[in-house]
Parts: sequence; C-alpha cells; structure tokens
Amino acid sequence: MLATTALALPAPAVARGPDHHPSGGGLSAVIRYTEYGIPHIVAKDYANLGFGTGWAQAADQVCTLADGFLTVRGERSRWFGPDGVPDGSLSSATRNLSSDLYFRGVRDAGTVEKLLARPAPAGPSGHLKDLMRGWAAGYNAWLKQNRVTDPACAGARWVTPVTALDVARRGFAVSVLGGQGRAVDAIAAAAPPAAGAPAQAQPRPGRAAEAARELFDQADADMGSNAVAFSGAATADGRGLLLGNPHYPWQGGRRFWQSQQTIPGELNVSGGSLLGTTIVNIGFNDKVAWSHTVATGVTLNLHQLALDPADPTAYLVDGRPERMTRRTVTVETKDGPPVTRTQWWTRYGPVVTGLGAQLPLPWTATTAYALNDPNATNMRGSDTALAYGKARSTEDVLAGLRRTQGLPWVNTVAADSSGHSLFVQGQVLPRITNELAARCSTPLGRATYPASGVAVLDGSRADCALGSDPDAVEPGVFGPSRWPVLKDAPYAENSNDSHWLANADHPLTGFQRIFGPEGTARSARTRGAVEDVSAMAARGGLTVADLQAQQFTDRAPVGTWAAADVARACPAALPDEPAACAALAGWDRTMRTGSRGALLFDRFWRALTTAVPAAQLWKVPFSAADPVRTPNTLNTDAPGFAAALRTAVSELRAAGIAPDAPLGAHQFVTRNGERVPVGGGTEALGVWNKVEATWNPAGGGYTDVVHGSSHIQAVGWDGGRCPVARTLLTYSQSSNPRSAHYSDQTALFSAGRMVTSRFCERDILRSPRLKVVYVRG
Repeated sequence: MLATTALALPAPAVARGPDHHPSGGGLSAVIRYTEYGIPHIVAKDYANLGFGTGWAQAADQVCTLADGFLTVRGERSRWFGPDGVPDGSLSSATRNLSSDLYFRGVRDAGTVEKLLARPAPAGPSGHLKDLMRGWAAGYNAWLKQNRVTDPACAGARWVTPVTALDVARRGFAVSVLGGQGRAVDAIAAAAPPAAGAPAQAQPRPGRAAEAARELFDQADADMGSNAVAFSGAATADGRGLLLGNPHYPWQGGRRFWQSQQTIPGELNVSGGSLLGTTIVNIGFNDKVAWSHTVATGVTLNLHQLALDPADPTAYLVDGRPERMTRRTVTVETKDGPPVTRTQWWTRYGPVVTGLGAQLPLPWTATTAYALNDPNATNMRGSDTALAYGKARSTEDVLAGLRRTQGLPWVNTVAADSSGHSLFVQGQVLPRITNELAARCSTPLGRATYPASGVAVLDGSRADCALGSDPDAVEPGVFGPSRWPVLKDAPYAENSNDSHWLANADHPLTGFQRIFGPEGTARSARTRGAVEDVSAMAARGGLTVADLQAQQFTDRAPVGTWAAADVARACPAALPDEPAACAALAGWDRTMRTGSRGALLFDRFWRALTTAVPAAQLWKVPFSAADPVRTPNTLNTDAPGFAAALRTAVSELRAAGIAPDAPLGAHQFVTRNGERVPVGGGTEALGVWNKVEATWNPAGGGYTDVVHGSSHIQAVGWDGGRCPVARTLLTYSQSSNPRSAHYSDQTALFSAGRMVTSRFCERDILRSPRLKVVYVRG
C-alpha cells in the first residue's frame, strides 16, 4: 500500500518550532491526486504532513500565496508601490502603505514570536509548530523544483522562499481579521493633534450607533456561510448529517483549497483549508463532520482615553498618567524613499482614529480611543481545527474547542455518525458583560453597545478592566461556560445571524449582548434557511442526496414571499411593459441558471430596498413571537415601488437583456474565454446558495463573482468504515489559468453537481485519475 511506503520514508531530523531562516530539506510525503486535482497527503508525522501540504498548496496557488507573504512581511510598497491596493484578504487596508505599516509594526515588535513562545494551551502546540515548519519547507521545495507558470507571478522576483515564522504571521493575520484587521488604516494613521490645531468634534452617539451597526452588518460582509446539522431523529438511518456552505471570496488569499491529510494511526481528515494554513479548517473524518459560519460576536471593543492635559500621548488611569508606547516603523517603497511613521500603543491596544470611514474616532487634546482585540494574542485556531480533525463525536468537537479556545470569528455546526448534532458559538470575544457595559460605558458606548455590540468603555478607570473567567484560556475573554451551545436538536442551523434561532423551536436566550442580538428580525437568508431545514427535519428520512438537493434548490425566499404581490401590482405600475409583467408572473421563484424572470426580479428588489426604508417595505411588521414568518405581505403602495420596477426594466433594456432572459445567460464567470453560467442568488433575496457578483451593464449582466458559495460539503454515514460525502470547491483548486484544475469544479457548480469524495484507501486507489507524487526536500 502507498501508505506503507510513506511510513517507510526517512524520519525527519528537525527541531520543533519556527525559525527565521528559509526552511530546508529532510522532509517528505506521498501525495495521491484523484479527480479534480484533489490531493490526498500521507506522511509519518506532523512536520512531514506540513511539508506535503505546503508543497501541494504551492503547486495550485503559488502566486496567491506569495502575494500574501508579501503582505505579512510588510513588503507590498517595496514591490507594488505605496498607493497600490491589497486584495483585502488579510486586512481591511485600503493602500499598500497602511498595510505595510501595520504588518511591519507587528514584525518589528516581535508579536508573533512572543505568541509562539507561550506554552500550550495559551500558545500553539508542538504539533502545530511542526506543521508550520513543514509547510514552509514544502512550499520552498516546490519553488526550488518547479517553474512558475501562472501569469500572475511567473518570473516575478517577489516570489521567494518563506520561513515558518512567515506561516505563523499569516495565521496571526487571519486571527485578527475581525479586530485589528478592521482598523489597519486607522492604526497606521493615528497621530497626536498638532499644537494649536483646531479641536475635532467627537462622534455623535446616535450616528455612531448607526455606523457601528452598519459596520458589523453581515448583509454587507465579504464573508458569510450557511451550515446545518441534522440529528438522527431527522435522518433515514439515525446517523447525523451535515451540510456546510461557506460564502467566501472567489479571488485572492481567502480562498479555500481542498485536501485529505493522513498520518496513519494519528490523523485522517478531509476538507477545505484557507490558503496558507497548515490544517483542514472545515471538513470531516470517518466519524465527525463540521463546518463554520461567520458569527455575530463582536471581536473587539474600544476604550475611550482621558488624556493628560499637558501631553496628548499620555492617558490617565485612576488619575495617574501613563505614557503611550511609541512604535516607529519604516517601510521601503518602490521608486521612492522609505516612509517612517509612529504608531501609538496603550495598555488596551493601539490608538485608532476610526472604525472604517463611517465611524471616525478623532484624537484630540483631551480624548483618544484604543482598540482591544483579544485575538491579537490568539495563535490557537489551527489547534482547534486539529482537534476537530481528530474528533470521534460531536462531544469531542466541543471538548476540543473548550480546550483550545482558538476560533476568532466563527461558529461551529457539527454532526456525527452516532446521530448527534451540535451548534456552538465558541468565539474568542472580549469579556464584555452587560453589567460591565452598563457600569463602564461612556456616552458613546451607551449608544453603540445596544445597537451593535461594540462596547466603548471608560479607559480612565481601572475598575473597568475586562476581568477573567475561571475556565478561559487567558484573561479578558469569555470562558466556555458562557458560550451559546445547542446539542442534539433535530436540526441546528446558522446563516450568520446570532445564536438565537439555531433551532426555531428551541431558541437560545440569555447570553451577553456582545455574542449577538436576541429577539430581533432575522435576515432573509436565515428565515429562508430555517423554513427549508425545519421542513426537512419534520419530513424526516433524510440522506446525503437531500443535502445536495437543498444546496442547489436555489429558492429565492423573498420571491416566495413577495413575487406574487409584485406580479399583481405590475400592470398598474407599468401599463406599457406587459412583457416585464408577464416575466415576473411566470418566474419560478428560483435563481437557477435556466430561471426566466429571476434577473428582472433581482434588479427590481435591489432598487426597491434602496429606495424604500425597511420599516415601510412590509405591511405586517416583525414579531419576535413569529420570527421566521415575519415581516410579511409586501407593501406595493409604498412610495418608490413603481419607480423600482421601472428602474429594473430600464437597466435590463439598456444592457440589451430581455425581461424573461434565462438567469445563466447573464450571471456567469469567464474562464479562459468561455462563459460559465452561475446559479444562486444574493443576500438580499435570501438564497441559500449565495452568489454576489459584479453588475456590468455593458458586459451583459453579472460577471466576476466577488464572493459566495465556496467549499461545499454534504456528509453522512451508512454504518460502513467510510463516510458518505459529496464536496465541491466552486471556483476550483487553482487560480492559474494554465492549470487543468482552473475551472473544472466551476463547471460542476454551474451544473448543480458535486464530487463524490474518496476518503478511504480503497476508493483513493480506484480513482481513474490517480496520480502518485513522492515529494522530498
């Protein structure tokens, strides 16, 4: 057997832990490729497994990976100029310069090295350090042994070897995406007021509350997900089922990549990894399957600082001044002199001048704001994923999460072969209790915390510190006993709303506001998802085939609720457009590629919800007593209704699109000159199979999918040794247009098909596309 061959490879003579030098040889792995370029990596230990993983990721995604390593090294300005724009995968930075100033500051401060030195469980395990070292060695070995063919970076001098520390820095960047990563521009730009400068007005609480709500609104986020676990009570054989449908960017460094990772007798897990990570992040083994959904927990808070009247770089705590810490950072730039800036840090974290453009936080002579991000000390995320990969039950999943406490911004939904289901919001969140917020919020915080969960605490009082839970892995975060958990419900579902309706029949209530709101209106996607999965659970007898059918039903819930009303009102609103009204009346309420009228309704709904306030959109308002079915009954008398219809018709006419054109003719991606029709729909329409694309009126409709369904998996068990699994990576394994796996799974996505997973050894070896590669340093 090939696995035996892998076991016979020479033992690695390597020390544990990252170093500062390019990782070298001494490691090896066996990679068996099956259909669609999916690698099954076998190695004798974690360092060798990391080696095989790094090698295989480089083979598919070397340019995207190399670009990300430039980011975390703080070298984008050196190669691409300070005014270039990063791809947004590793931070919110709007320019290369601010990205570099932040990440160079992390590098100069030795932040990641300090975290790596912490003993587990607060720091990363020895297994994870071995994986990082091995990954870097595998990436470097691929670079040394192969020619880059991807036009995105072929021949580029910035594609260079990496160190294990680079891999760790990339993991750090992913961890802080919801905290410091949101405020990179504001960290880089923060500077004390100049002497004699006019005073800036502090943000108004009401406007700040609305801005904070918008900032954390999942409807506008570039990441989201659906996931549902069914317990044995709802399935055909009493075993669990899991459908995972994460919505992630289709381009850049936040793409998923598929693999199976095996250390015989130690680990055997299959699934999707975020590029540059060393372990399967979302996946399954022979007993357990899990997925993640982006959670509503707010992963940061602010401390409002009262400044020393004599020095705006000193702040008062219980009346005593503390000087801010200066970090002077220098960044090299292309075709220009180096740029040097000073960053300012406090006991709470960095001083920031805003959270996004919509929420300015000016640094004045009397006031400044510091950002607390507990994930800035969290290097445990991959240890959590490793615990999941080795779990034998949903109880093991929960125990592994409680032990490692490494998830920064996602929920977990899981099922197992014994018929158990699980939902848990086990995030690393700042320990802001409702009591603390009531006692310590500034006037600004008293507005933002109820509205969005963003706490603004009085930084001048030591008694407003975040405190500690006895079961937390470190101070200042919530311990596992505080997390929302739902076990063994017939279904456990999340579509990026809060924990409250993980199961509509068993609401989760009584948790601190920072975890997310309870008793509030749910998104159209949540409502539609709960309608679908609760009906599936009530019907019972579910199989993996039912999960695949749900993924590609492409039902538009908003169409189910509103399209009939729109069609009835259309002739009076548009008497001169009978073809458009007929298209709306004939629409099948789905976003399948062949659906006619779908595009017209989609453009109408965008125009309507832009013009009409949410409070005027429906005749029956939201009721917490009936959260899935309310609000309802479209208000076709609302001012702007007829204008929205006319706007949609005009848009299609200007683009040369007939009102009843099939969706797939005008919602597509282009791969090597060929259009690939794409089904699915938008957040606004509540479609499970979410797709957000760019509207190009001159190019024939929606092109260039921005984000949406990505690594899809439908997993169950039949009592045998192998899981029953179907998977799909919507954008395919490689971003290299010269790769055979640049668009092969995208064609499957277009056709509503999935890949039959080859997990067990016998199935891997039977693959008609089997290709075995022995890789060495």
